[in-house]
Amino acid sequence: MDPDASGGWRFAQCFGDKGDVEDITEADIISTVEFDSTGNYLATGDKGGRVVLFERNEQKKACEYKFYTEFQSHEPEFDYLKSLEIEEKINKIRWCKRQNQAHFLLSTNDKTIKLWKVFEKSLRVVSESNLTDGQRAVPPPSLKNQLRLPRMNVQDNIIAAVPRKVYSNAHAYHIHSIAVNSDQETFISADDLRINLWNLNISDRSFNIVDIKPVNMEELTEVITAAEFHPQQCNLFMYSSSKSNIKLADMRDSALCDRHAKLFEEEEDPANRSFFSEIISSISDVKFSRDGRYILSRDYLNLKIWDINMESRPVKTIPIHDHLRGKLCDLYENDCIFDKFECTWSGDDRHVLTGSYHNYLRIFDVDTLNDVVLQADKSAFKAKKIGGPLAPNSKIGAKNGMKSGLRDAMQLETLDFNKKILHASWHPKENTIAIAATNNLFLYTAA
Repeated sequence: MDPDASGGWRFAQCFGDKGDVEDITEADIISTVEFDSTGNYLATGDKGGRVVLFERNEQKKACEYKFYTEFQSHEPEFDYLKSLEIEEKINKIRWCKRQNQAHFLLSTNDKTIKLWKVFEKSLRVVSESNLTDGQRAVPPPSLKNQLRLPRMNVQDNIIAAVPRKVYSNAHAYHIHSIAVNSDQETFISADDLRINLWNLNISDRSFNIVDIKPVNMEELTEVITAAEFHPQQCNLFMYSSSKSNIKLADMRDSALCDRHAKLFEEEEDPANRSFFSEIISSISDVKFSRDGRYILSRDYLNLKIWDINMESRPVKTIPIHDHLRGKLCDLYENDCIFDKFECTWSGDDRHVLTGSYHNYLRIFDVDTLNDVVLQADKSAFKAKKIGGPLAPNSKIGAKNGMKSGLRDAMQLETLDFNKKILHASWHPKENTIAIAATNNLFLYTAA
C-alpha cells in the first residue's frame, strides 16, 4: 500500500481533549508513543506518569483504535541524598513480544524502569451462600445437612496492570532510552554517559556495557543521546552522541563496549561552521530499519539515512528545517534549539517520518524523497468529518522542495514553536501513524 500512489494520507482519529483549551495541564502532555509488534495495541505515556493503552477496534474495517486501559506507571519522587526531585514523566515505553494472553511492556522515567504485566482478570463475587440465595436474604440453616458451600459467579472482566519487575538505582543520570533485544530476554537502558544491559527476569543487577564518563568531568566533551538494539542480531546495538556520530557496538567483542565496531560520522564542511554547529548537529534519535540494513538518524535540521556497511557518509540527507537556518539565534534564546525530535521507519522500510514545529510532520519516500506534509491539528477533525484528504496540498508526490499548501505554510513567520511533533510511531504492518501532539493523540492512515 503506497501512500503516494493511493491519494495520500487522511485523518482517522483523535484521542484527547478536542476543545480549544488554552491552558493545557502539563501532566496531560504526551511524552512517548509506541505501537506493539503486531500493531493491534498502541501505548502512550505522559508527563503525569500515566500509561494509556489502546486496542484495535476489530469491528471497524479501517485501522481504528479504542481505549483499552490506563494505569499510573510512575509517581513523583524525591532523592533526599541529592536534594533532587525525580519527575514522574514517562520518557520511553517499549513493548515485549507477546508470549501468552498477557501483555508485557517496559516504561521508564528519569531513574526507574518498570516491567508491567497487563492482563484480563475476571472479578468473582459470592452469588449464593447460607445467608443469601443471590437475590435476597434467607434464614440461617438450622440443620447441618442444610449447610452448603458458597457459590462464586463471574461478575465482570477487568483489565489489570501490575508491575512485575522494578529496575532501579542503576543510573546516576537521566535515562533517555530503553530498547528490548531481539532475543526477548535482555534490554538496554541509556543515560547521558552510560548504557546498562539488563536481563528482563533480574531486577537487582545490571551490567555496564558502555561508559564514556571521563575521570575529570571538566573534560566531558560528548554525551550519549539515544540507544537502540539491532532488530535481528542480538549481539549488536548502536548509540548516538551529541558529537554527531553513531557508534555500532558488538557485545561479542568485549564485555565493555567502549571500543565500537563501526563509527558513522560525516565530516562537517568548515564553511558551514557557526556558534550553533555543535548544538544543531547533535543527534536526537536513531532507529534501525526493520530489516536491520539501514540506520535513520535525526538531528535538529536533517534526517539522515546510513547504510550499515558504509560509515563515511549517509546515503541520503533529507533537510527538514532548512527554513529555520536564519532563525537559530531566536531558537537558541527560547530553548527550542534543544528540542529532541524523534524519527521512525514505516513497516516496509519504504518511508520515513519525523516531526517539526506548528504541529507539522513530514513523511518521505526513501527512494524518491517525495514527501507528504501533514498537520496534526484540531482543524483536522473539524474540517474532515468523514474521510477525504486532509490538507490543501494537492501535489502530494511533489519533489522535496516546498510546494503549495502546507509546504508554504511551513515557511511562514507565524510558526508556533510551542506546538511541536516530537513523538510518533508507525504501525509495523500498515500505513497508519500515531502522532503525539501536545495532549492529543492523532492517528492518520493512507488508504
